[in-house]
Amino acid sequence: MEHLPLKTAAFHTLGCKLNFAETSTIARQLTGAGYEKVSFDEPANVYIINTCSVTENADRECKFHVKRAMKANPDGLVVILGCYAQLKPEEISAIEGVDLVLGAKEKFNILSYLDDLQKSDHHGIIHSCEIDEADFFIGSYSIGDRTRAFLKVQDGCDYKCTYCTIPLARGISRSDTIESVVKNATEIAQKGIKEIVLTGVNIGDYGKGEFGNKKHEHTFLDLISELDQVEGIERIRISSIEPNLLKDESIELVAKSQRFVPHFHIPLQSGSDELLKKMKRRYLTNVYTDRVAKIREVMPDSCIGVDVIVGFPGETEEKFLETYNFLNELPISYLHVFTYSERENTEAAEMHGVIPIPERKRRNKMLRILSEKKKMAFYQTQLGKTLPVLWEHENKNGLMFGFTENYVRVQKPFDENSVNQIEKLKLSKIKSDGTVSVLAAFEDFLAKI
Repeated sequence: MEHLPLKTAAFHTLGCKLNFAETSTIARQLTGAGYEKVSFDEPANVYIINTCSVTENADRECKFHVKRAMKANPDGLVVILGCYAQLKPEEISAIEGVDLVLGAKEKFNILSYLDDLQKSDHHGIIHSCEIDEADFFIGSYSIGDRTRAFLKVQDGCDYKCTYCTIPLARGISRSDTIESVVKNATEIAQKGIKEIVLTGVNIGDYGKGEFGNKKHEHTFLDLISELDQVEGIERIRISSIEPNLLKDESIELVAKSQRFVPHFHIPLQSGSDELLKKMKRRYLTNVYTDRVAKIREVMPDSCIGVDVIVGFPGETEEKFLETYNFLNELPISYLHVFTYSERENTEAAEMHGVIPIPERKRRNKMLRILSEKKKMAFYQTQLGKTLPVLWEHENKNGLMFGFTENYVRVQKPFDENSVNQIEKLKLSKIKSDGTVSVLAAFEDFLAKI
C-alpha cells in the first residue's frame, strides 16, 4: 500500500436528495478539519457511508459498500451513518469492517469520534441516541454538482403513515430558520450554481420546531416567498410536497415566479381511497385531483411527477386497477413506482391481505410502462417550443444532457462552453433513449430561409 496523505476521507451516499445534502455538509466539516476528499474507490483513511432505510435492500447495499471500502484500503476506518444506522445500529456494527455507527443526533459530530477511533477486529462502536432526542436542526446543502445544489430546509416527519420508518429514523418535523435558508441559498449562488432543489422529509410542513419548543411563525409559503427574492439563483425546484400541504397560494407564487420552476413532485401512493385510509395518508383522491387541476389551470406546461406504491396489504386486483385507472386519467407527466416491502415496527407489516412478491412486481411493471407513456405524451406536448435548458457537465458518448424548467430531459452534441449554462433552444424530436433533441440555432435559421 502506497503512503497516504496524513488524513483522507471518502464518501458514498445512498437514498434521497436530503442524504446527499447532509453528506456534502459532513464532507465540508472534514475538509475544514484538514481532511482531503478522495474518490470512494481510492485508498483513504476514513470511508463514510450515508445509508437509507427506504430502499428494500438497505442491509445488502450497506454491506456491498463496506466491502468496496475494505478493498480500496483494508486498514481504512469505516463509518456508517444515516437512516439505516439509526434504525439498525447493532446489525450494522456486526458487519465485518465497520468501525463506527452514528445515529441521527451524532452524525454531525463525526469529527469528535474520529480522533481516537481505531480499526476494529470485532463489532464497530455505536453512538446512537433515542430518536426523540433528535429535536434540533442542522442546515445542509450539497455543492458537488456544478449545475445544481440540494438545499435542506426541513427534517423529520410527524405523519404516521403505516408503511414508513422515516419518523423512527429522523424524528419529529423541524425546520431551519428562513434567515439560515436564505443565507445558504446565497452561498450557493455565489459558487456559480444555477439551480437549487429544496429538500426535506416533508417540506410542505416547513415551519415546525425552528426554535425548539417555541411556536413557529413561518409557513412554506413564507419560505418560498423569501427565496424567490434571492439574487443570483436562476432556478429553484421544489423536490416533493404532500398534496394536502400544497396550497393554492404556493402554486400561484410558482406560476408568477421568475425563479421557481413549473415542476411539482406530489406523492399519491394509491388511487384507492380505502387504501389511502389504511396507509394513514392525510388526503383522499379528490384532494389530489384538485391539486393537479389547479397546477394545470395556472401552468398548463408544468411537469407533474407522482410517487405511487404497489402491493400494499389489501391491494386487491380491483383496488390496483383503481390506482391504475386514476393515474391513467390524470394529466400527469411521470411516475416513481415503489414496490411495497415490509418494514419492522410499522403497522402495515402486521396487516392482513399480503400480496405475493411476483404480483407486486407485475403491478410495478404495469405502472412503469404507464409512466413511460405519460412521459412521452408530455414530451410530445413540448416539441416545437423554445425553452431554456440548463446543461449538465457529463459527456456521454459525445453527447451532453440538460433539463428544461419543466423537467424535459434534452440532449445535444457535447460542448464544453455550454456546461452549467442556460440556453434557449427549440425542442425538435424525441430520441429512442427517451430524451429530446434540440434544434441548434443555425439549423433553426436554415429552416426559415
